[in-house]
Amino acid sequence: MIYTSNYNSPIGKLLLASKGHQLIGLWIEGQKYFLHNIKEEMQKNDDEMILIKTKDWLNKYFNGEKPNISDLDLAPIGSDFAKNVWKILCKIPYGQVTTYGEIAKEMAEIMHKPKMSAQAVGGAVGHNPISIIIPCHRVVGTNGSLTGYAGGIDKKIKLLEHEKVDIKNIKAGK
Repeated sequence: MIYTSNYNSPIGKLLLASKGHQLIGLWIEGQKYFLHNIKEEMQKNDDEMILIKTKDWLNKYFNGEKPNISDLDLAPIGSDFAKNVWKILCKIPYGQVTTYGEIAKEMAEIMHKPKMSAQAVGGAVGHNPISIIIPCHRVVGTNGSLTGYAGGIDKKIKLLEHEKVDIKNIKAGK
């Protein structure tokens, strides 16, 4: 059974999902790929401990604190490739950004390949099922553009501004 709970954040309503006491999803209402990998029955349960811990984590985050991702037991659903990309995302420090190209270089090393497609990495980043906590909003285009955020570029900008990222040199992409 998958348990869900809602959270009202400064960027909109969020849906949290857990399975087996692990967080498997955090989506911004209306985002692209909303509930994308969820195939099982869901039931609202505001008393599920991981969902309570996630709300506490989000409270800290939106209050300007820097909670550790490791404080939560995450179990995002996806391919091994996507899971490796999401692990890299978790290493991007609060208030900093990286590029799809840099992540592609790291993935090439992990996969023992001479190079990796930034577009393939972008697909995995875009399908991240645990928004905000797995910080896909901290990834920008190689040319410094604010490309691709499943929750919308406006929300990506708000999250980066919340983290005090200097976005004046980052330009809105498609």
